Amino acid sequence: MTNKNKTVVRSMDILNLFIDHTELSFQEVIELSGIPKTTAFRMLKSFEEMEFLEKGTDAKYRLGILFLKFGHLVSIRLDVRKIAYPIMNELHNDVEEAINLIVRDGNEAMYIEKVDTKQKVRLYTAIGRKSPLYAGACSRAILSFLPDAEIKEYLESINLESFAMGTITDIEKLYETVVQARELGHTISHSELENHTSAIAAPIFDHKGEVIAAMSIAGLATNYQEENVEIFVEKLKKATAEISKQMGCKQF
Repeated sequence: MTNKNKTVVRSMDILNLFIDHTELSFQEVIELSGIPKTTAFRMLKSFEEMEFLEKGTDAKYRLGILFLKFGHLVSIRLDVRKIAYPIMNELHNDVEEAINLIVRDGNEAMYIEKVDTKQKVRLYTAIGRKSPLYAGACSRAILSFLPDAEIKEYLESINLESFAMGTITDIEKLYETVVQARELGHTISHSELENHTSAIAAPIFDHKGEVIAAMSIAGLATNYQEENVEIFVEKLKKATAEISKQMGCKQF
C-alpha cells in the first residue's frame, strides 16, 4: 500500500467514527481511531477547512455541512431513479428505443439508469458512464435549463472536444442549441457521442422547479426522421412531465 493510500484509509477511519458517534472530542478521535496524535490533528484540521467536519464551541467535532450536500444529492438520485424507472419501462415498451436517465455531476452528466431490452444496438450510453454537458441530447437537456449565470459560466470555461462526427465544437452554435432547447422544451442530437445514432431528450424538474435530471429516447439515426421525431418528442415530454410532477414540480 502506498503512502497516499494509507493517508486515504486513515482519513476514512476518522470519518467512519461519526457513523456511530454524533460528536467526538480530539482525544476520543485518537483513542477510537488509534491514529497518532500529530497525524490526527493534521487530518482533523484539513477536514475542518474542507467542511467535512465542523468544530463546535465545546471543542467537539461533528459532521460538516458538506455531508448534508452530498446526502441531498444522493437522495435526489435515488428518488428520481425510483420514480422514473417504471415510466421509462412503459416508454421503452411503447417506442422500442433505448431510454436513458441522467443526472448532473459537476460539468458532466452521468447515466444512472437505462432501459434497452428491445433495442438491439448497444449505444454509447451505459449506467455509470459520463459525458460532458454540451455533448448529446440528454446531457444538453440539463445544461439548457440551468440558471443563466451557470450556463454562462460553463460556456466560458469549457474546451469543446469532438466525440463523433456530429459533436458540436463551435461555442456559438452550442449557445444557439441551448436557446432553442429552452424554446422547444427538448433537445435533439445526431451523431454527437457516437456516429449514426440520434437522441431526443427532455429535462426533469424538482419541487423547486430546478432541473435535476434528464431523460432521452435514443437509437439508430435512421429511426429519427421528421415524423418519428414528432411522435417521440410528444411521448417523451409526457413521460418527463409525469416524473417531474411526482418529484413535486408544480408546473406540471
